[in-house]
Amino acid sequence: MAHLVVVSFRLGGTDGVSIEAAKWIDAFEAMGHHVTTLAGEGRADAIMPELAIRATSAPRLSDVARILGDAELVVVENFVSLPLNVAARDVLYQALEHHRALFHHHDLAWQREQWRDDDTPRDRSHWRHVTINDLSRRELEARGVHATTIRNSFDCDPPAGRRDATRRALGVTNERVALVPTRAIPRKNVEGAFAFAEALGAVIWLLGPAEDGYGPSLDALIATSRVRVIRGLPEGFDVHDAYGASDVVVMPSTWEGFGNPVLESVTHRRALAVYPYPVLREIESFGFRFFGLDDVIGVENFLKNPDDELFDHNVAIARAHFNVAHLRARLTPLLSALGVKGTQLGSR
Repeated sequence: MAHLVVVSFRLGGTDGVSIEAAKWIDAFEAMGHHVTTLAGEGRADAIMPELAIRATSAPRLSDVARILGDAELVVVENFVSLPLNVAARDVLYQALEHHRALFHHHDLAWQREQWRDDDTPRDRSHWRHVTINDLSRRELEARGVHATTIRNSFDCDPPAGRRDATRRALGVTNERVALVPTRAIPRKNVEGAFAFAEALGAVIWLLGPAEDGYGPSLDALIATSRVRVIRGLPEGFDVHDAYGASDVVVMPSTWEGFGNPVLESVTHRRALAVYPYPVLREIESFGFRFFGLDDVIGVENFLKNPDDELFDHNVAIARAHFNVAHLRARLTPLLSALGVKGTQLGSR
C-alpha cells in the first residue's frame, strides 16, 4: 500500500474538479492505497489557506513539504493548470522536485481568454500528466509535454431522484422544468439557457451560484425573464433529485474542459439541449445523440413523445466508455509507470 497525497485549490465541493478528484480518490483507495488530501479551502485532511484561489499570501515551502512528507505520489488537481494562485503554484513546484507527481489537468491557461497562452505546465522525468480531453492532450504535446487522456467518469446507474417530492418543494406541477446544472459565470452562456427556456415555455432552474462577477448580469436576466426562474437546491434534496425533477437539461456553455452535465443527463435519462462547445465534439464522436441548443422544436416533440431507445442508446455508450467502474483500470498503468508500489485492480 502506498501513501498518496491529493492537492487542489479546493476539495469537497460541487465544482467539477472536486467531483472528479473524489472519484480518483475512491479509485486509489479501492486499489489499496492510503490517500490524504491537502487544499486551500473546502473539505480536506489538511487545509492551508495560502493554497486557495484568492489567497493573499504565499505558502511556506517548509509547510508544504512537511504535509507532503513521505508521499510516494502526489496527485495535483488542476493546481498548475490555471494561474489562479501563481505564488502557491511555484512553491508547490519546488516541493514536488523530490516527489513523483501526477498532474490532472481539467483546463489549461491558454484555453481562457484572460490568461497567457505561454503558461505551459512544467515537466520532469518523474512526473506524469493527464488531461480530461484529447484537445488539451494535443495542445500540451505541441508545447513539449506528453500527456495521457483519461476522460471524466460516471456512475451509470445513479439514483433516480425524487421527482414528485422535488417538484412539490419547487412549487411546480405540470410545468416543464429546464435544468441548468452549472454555476452562473460568463463562459456558461446563461443567456442562451434563458432564451431556450423562454422559447420552450419552461421553468428555468439554475442549480449553481453566480460567480466571477456575473451576479449583476444574472440579476438583470432574471428581472426581464418571461418565464419563472428557480435558483439552487431546496434543503434536503440533492443533485439526483434535481435531474429527476427536470424534463430537459440545458448545457449552454461556450467552453468546458469536459462538461459533466452532458454525461449526467445521459445517466439520469434526461433529454439534453447543448451548445456545441469544442470538447463536445469529442464526446459526441462516441455516438451520443443530443439536441442542439437551437433545436427547440426537436426538444418539444421529444418531450411530447419520449423515445426510450434514445436513452438506452446513450446509456450504453456511457457504460462502455465513461463508466466510473473502469477508472481503476485506466489509472493503474500510470501508477505503475510512476513506480507506485502495491497498485492492484481488486475491488473492495
